Amino acid sequence: MSGDAPGSEASWNVEGARAWVSATAVSFVTSLAILIPFFWLGTASGHDIQFHIQSWVDAAGQWKEGILLPRWTEWANYGFGEPRFIFYPPLSWMLGAALGSIFPWTWIPALFVFIVQTFAGVSAFALLRRVFGTARIALFGAALFAANPYALLVIYLRSDFAELLASSFFPLLLLAALRLGGYLKEDQPPLKSVVQFSLLFAAVWLSNAPAGVLASYSLALLFAWAALRQRAWRPAFRGFTGVALGFGLSSFYLIPAAYEQRWVNIEGALAGGLTPAENFLFAHTQDAEHDAFNRIASYAALLLIFGIIAAAALLGKTIFDESENKFLRKILQALLVLGAVATAMMLPVTNILWRLLPKLRFVQFPWRWMAVLAVVFTIFVSTAVARRMFALNCVAMALLLGLTGWYLVRHTWWDTEDVNSVKEAVNNKAGFEGTDEYDPLGDDHTDVPQNQPDAKLIGAAEGLPTHAIRIIRWTAEDRVVAAKLTQPATVRLKLLHHPAWLVTVDGKPVKTGRTISYNAILVALPAGESRIEAHFTRTLDRTVGGCVSLLALAFAGFLGWLPAHSKR
Repeated sequence: MSGDAPGSEASWNVEGARAWVSATAVSFVTSLAILIPFFWLGTASGHDIQFHIQSWVDAAGQWKEGILLPRWTEWANYGFGEPRFIFYPPLSWMLGAALGSIFPWTWIPALFVFIVQTFAGVSAFALLRRVFGTARIALFGAALFAANPYALLVIYLRSDFAELLASSFFPLLLLAALRLGGYLKEDQPPLKSVVQFSLLFAAVWLSNAPAGVLASYSLALLFAWAALRQRAWRPAFRGFTGVALGFGLSSFYLIPAAYEQRWVNIEGALAGGLTPAENFLFAHTQDAEHDAFNRIASYAALLLIFGIIAAAALLGKTIFDESENKFLRKILQALLVLGAVATAMMLPVTNILWRLLPKLRFVQFPWRWMAVLAVVFTIFVSTAVARRMFALNCVAMALLLGLTGWYLVRHTWWDTEDVNSVKEAVNNKAGFEGTDEYDPLGDDHTDVPQNQPDAKLIGAAEGLPTHAIRIIRWTAEDRVVAAKLTQPATVRLKLLHHPAWLVTVDGKPVKTGRTISYNAILVALPAGESRIEAHFTRTLDRTVGGCVSLLALAFAGFLGWLPAHSKR
């Protein structure tokens, strides 16, 4: 590995486009291998499967209503709704909704995994080919990352499609970070590298918020380490610029998600069993089922940790010998530090950091640091495998990952009705259960009744004829109800209170009431004809977030168009 810098011009143009075709083919085959159990067992019914299917189906339905960027989840809380789409990043549920709009819904979980893991393999190939300049090692790394133990855990036991999507960007994000941090010989203008980094950083945040938090802390460590080792401010400055621009690009999501937490029960994300203290490696709680899964996650973490340690032991000279390739040595040293920190963060000794560091506790599960470890694992193992007995090591690694997958497949629940049950609930207008953390403030979603009409006369008016109220329009963001009453009455809308909902009667804003055990909207009407309208309005925070993203996008475009010789 000595000689030219990793990815230098002398070694970069290896095999041309054929290498990328090969990378896609290898990633394609690896993803198909992961999906083999789906063909005869059904869908892996992990922890989050229902949540994601619900989001896909709801978003696809709103597209048919002309709502391109849904914000209010229409069918949550059995049709009373919740602002889930404001808080949950959009890329994963938009991808699922897009696939569901084209293919049969029962295909979508497997198809989502197939597409994302194929991209993950190609993403890893891009990183490794740039680092090593040789397609053979990069192809091995593509298969290794696409089927790494944490990816298999997420696919089979967790069904967290958003986290899977975010993880697929990690290799490309790390490649961009290595460029900015001076770990690689510059092969393009620095400003272009900043723009690429910011786009990838934004993509991670727009895929999964916990992954965005992990990426932010990991990148801060990489840039700080680069500045310290190089005794220069430039790596930190470039990194800070890229991170700031990435936050700007994703502000249309981040600003509303941060500001509107005051309007929901966001602390529900840290309910029993979901706190970091309960999810360190091999943690023990009063919930046997929780501990059983935590042990499996801990075993997956140990595979990654021991794999990195074994590879580092074989690469001792490459990592520490000054006569070795300096670029590869710098990369491995930085990743060794990152891997050590990621490992430590999964242990109880770091509990104080989980309490003090901003937003870290909302990652919930310390073992989520495996998303970072998986990239480190891929690079270290690929580097070690390239040194000796390449073919034999490939077979050994394939056997190890195959056994890991077999073990996980046997310890998950398989179902063929997850998708159909959600589709049936939406088609029948019954809706589905809401989520704790996105429940509007003042509501208890466990008390929300099921199978309710869109608008209902309550109290003394319940005896009036059912035709006294009539639904004129009822979509996710617009509800119009006409009433013709012989006496004053109160109408309960199938809708929970939220500051973005503007309710008017005959065109004039009115003060609404609330139901007793939950927080549905009550509207008092006079005798005679009335028209109730409820519109989900654009709040100031969403307007500000959209404007910031547009400005960041314009600035990124400006940086991308600057002359290539403009290094500063």
